[in-house]
Amino acid sequence: MLFAIGSDHAGYFLKSEIIKILKEHGHDYIDYGTNSTKSVDYPDFGKKVSITISRGQADRGILICGTGIGMTIVANKFKNVRASLCNELYTAKMSRLHNNANVLVLGSRIVGIDLAKEIVITWINTPYEGERHCNRLKKISLIEKRFLKR
Repeated sequence: MLFAIGSDHAGYFLKSEIIKILKEHGHDYIDYGTNSTKSVDYPDFGKKVSITISRGQADRGILICGTGIGMTIVANKFKNVRASLCNELYTAKMSRLHNNANVLVLGSRIVGIDLAKEIVITWINTPYEGERHCNRLKKISLIEKRFLKR
C-alpha cells in the first residue's frame, strides 16, 4: 500500500515514528514534510497529502498536527477524501469499518507515541465493511459533487 504522509512542526517527531511503522509493515510512502520542528503552517502540508489522495495517487494518507483538528478540516475540503481524527483505537477501527476513511489524522499533543502507533496499525489493518455503509458513502459523494468546487 502507498501512503502519503505529512505533518506540521508539532507532528514532526510523531511522523518520523509512523514512517518507521510503515517501513516495518512493508508499505511505501511519500513524505510531504515538514522535516523539522521549525514553525510552519499546517494547511500547506495537509493540502499536499489531500491532493494526492483526492487524485488517487496514493492509497491512503496520514496527517499529523498538534491537535489534529486543523489537518482534519483541511483534508475534508478535498473531493474523495474522508479524513478521520482518531485519538483512540475505537474511532480508528470504526473510521475504516463504516466510513472507509482514507486519511488518518492524529494529534501529536493529544496522543502519546505508543498509542499513536497502535492507532496507525489498527487503522491500516481494518478493512471497510461495505454493504449498508456503501449507500451512506454514496450520499457523501453526492454532497461533494454538489458543494465542492474542486
